[in-house]
Amino acid sequence: MEEQLRTFRDRFESTTNYHDGLSYDEVESRLTSSKRTALAWMEQTGGEPNVVTLAGRLVIVDTAKESPAGRRSVCFDESARLGRKKNAPAASVESMIEMLEVHLLTPEQYQELQTQFSFDEKTSSWLATPDMIRQKGGALFGDRRYETTFIYHNGADSYYASRGFRVCIELD
Repeated sequence: MEEQLRTFRDRFESTTNYHDGLSYDEVESRLTSSKRTALAWMEQTGGEPNVVTLAGRLVIVDTAKESPAGRRSVCFDESARLGRKKNAPAASVESMIEMLEVHLLTPEQYQELQTQFSFDEKTSSWLATPDMIRQKGGALFGDRRYETTFIYHNGADSYYASRGFRVCIELD
């Protein structure tokens, strides 16, 4: 875990434009044990976490250019994964994050983050989905094409090698 924290600190210090005026010591003082575990997992799965402000709140979020490689080819949730008749993936977004202190990005967070830097230009990321859509078998995902951020829907049981997911950790 210490190696992942060093990597996080190095990235934080080399990208001050993401978090102007904030010191690493301020961030570190907010990292509980469970948040440190989640941060290490974000690093291990390729998220390249960093600190940004979303909706006026300080968060640690995946800043990898493409959807984290260690979190691709997964269904939206366990219900969708278990409901597949054949070729079910090994995991779902839900099963991968259930024990971590992280949250799947909402469509609003995803769109706001895209105004800070461009990502998912070759991949896509599952997004938090309202119950109304989920109850009908759907789930939301986003990507960026043609210098525009798109939010789409797909069956929650679908999975693709180029679709993963991004998460955030609340620091406030």
